[in-house]
Formats: sequence, C-alpha cells, structure tokens
Amino acid sequence: MKKLLTLLLAAVCCLALLSACGNNNNDNQNSNPSSNQEDVSTDGIDETVDYEALAGTTIRVAASPAPHAEILEVAKGILAKKDITLDIVEFTDYIQPNMVTESGQVDANYFQHQPYLDDFNADNGTHLLGVAIIHYEPFGLYAGKVSAIEDLPDSATILVPNDSTNEGRALQLLAQEGLITLSEDAGLTATVLDILDNPKNLNIVETEAAQIPRQMASADMAVINGNYAIEAGLKVSDAVAVESTDSLAAETYGNVLCVKEGSEDSGATKALIAALMSDAVRDFINETYDGAVVAKF
Repeated sequence: MKKLLTLLLAAVCCLALLSACGNNNNDNQNSNPSSNQEDVSTDGIDETVDYEALAGTTIRVAASPAPHAEILEVAKGILAKKDITLDIVEFTDYIQPNMVTESGQVDANYFQHQPYLDDFNADNGTHLLGVAIIHYEPFGLYAGKVSAIEDLPDSATILVPNDSTNEGRALQLLAQEGLITLSEDAGLTATVLDILDNPKNLNIVETEAAQIPRQMASADMAVINGNYAIEAGLKVSDAVAVESTDSLAAETYGNVLCVKEGSEDSGATKALIAALMSDAVRDFINETYDGAVVAKF
C-alpha cells in the first residue's frame, strides 16, 4: 500500500508539472508576431471570431500607399462580406502611422517591419505590437547615373536610408556586393562607422527613405526600401542588386500588422489578420509585384 501511494503521488506531481509548462507556453504566445497566424483559415475567415458582433463596425488601418494599402484593398473585400468596413488611411512617412495607432485614431497600421517597430517603441515610449507577419520586401540597389556596379567610379555617391534599422540593411546589401567590408559584429544595426574597408572610397549619403527615389537621379546609385521602390514605379527585376533570399535580412524584415498593446486579441484584430492571410491576398501579391513583395504566410 505504501508503495502504491508513492506511485500515485509521483503521478500527480508529473501532471502538475506538465500543466505548468503548458501555461507558460500560453503566457508567451503573443510575444511573437507569428503566434497569431497559426489557426487562420485560407478563405480569410477566423472561426474563433464573432463576426455577427463585428457587423456594422469600421476598422481603420494606417498604411503606406504601396504595397500595403493595395494589399489591404483585397482584405477590405473579404471583410465587407461580413459587413465590416475597412477604412484605409494612407501615409507617406514612417512616423505618423505609429503615432496615430498609439493615440487610438486608427485601430492598426501596416507599413513596417518588426526591427523598425522595436526601435520606434524604444525611442518614443509607444506601446505597439506586431501581431502578424504578412510579407517581405527585398531591398534593391538601383541605378542612378551609373547602371552597373563594375562601372562605379572612385568616390561615387550611393544613397542609403537614414533610419537605424534600414541603414544597416542597406549597408549589408553593399557588403553583399563587395563594395564595402563591415565589421563582423555589425549585423543589421550597422552604420557607416562599422565600415572597415571602402576600396572605391564611396560617398555613402544617409537620406530620409521616402526621399531616395526622388533624389536617385542625382546620385550614382541608391538603396531603396521595397515599398518606396514600388511607389516610384521601380521593379525589383530592374535593380542592380537585390538582397539574397537566404540573407539575415530576408528572415528578419517581414512587414507586420501592428496594433496598440491591449488590442492584440480583439475580434477586430483577429478578423483583420485572417483577411490579410487569405489565399486571395497571397494570390494578389504573387500576381502583382513580380518578386518585389513576397508573402510570408
């Protein structure tokens, strides 16, 4: 009998331990933007959402014009079938979409990758969360006055984004093409101070990302964010060089749907995620952007 009681007590302890491990996993579920993507159906409907309760409501989303607002237009049609209105508010900068999301003027935004969002929160004291990874936009090096890397003259001017995360990514692309050498530990936060070797003495000019397509004609080459390249009518197939699909950047810089902390599990957020991660949106991305936008779901 004593031996039997000991065995029963051990079994109870094991069950308790397993239960605790399960609770810990659930507590951490929303720390990863991809955690909300797991149970989404391909028709754009999330069966856990009470769509009847959402009928007649409006979800406002701040977005860059291309490709984000264009992709949202596809999601808008899916939500409309459930009597949910998607109001897409376009912005052409990287600051205001986060500020209006933080203030509650919009319910979500869709324009940025997670590293940029993390930096923005740290710098501005905002409380924003990436809740789903929707797509990835390869960075490209585009011709200005010079059309081929081998023709770049000494002291050539190359424009790169001036915000911290995108500058590092641009410099890694230049390093990928052998134009510069970066310190081994620079990673995706590299700055011009991390350049160890610049054999052509390139003049790397840090420029506000949205302005680069407008200024590239005055430079020899320019590294341009995917969305701004699309807006400027540039095709990734026309780029002099593109980020490798197996690069660290490709695995890091997926563009996320972002909401203010506290609304990540709301019905409206889940409905929006489901619509954005539908077959219809994936097909639209594949058929529209010729590799300049890559679905991440």
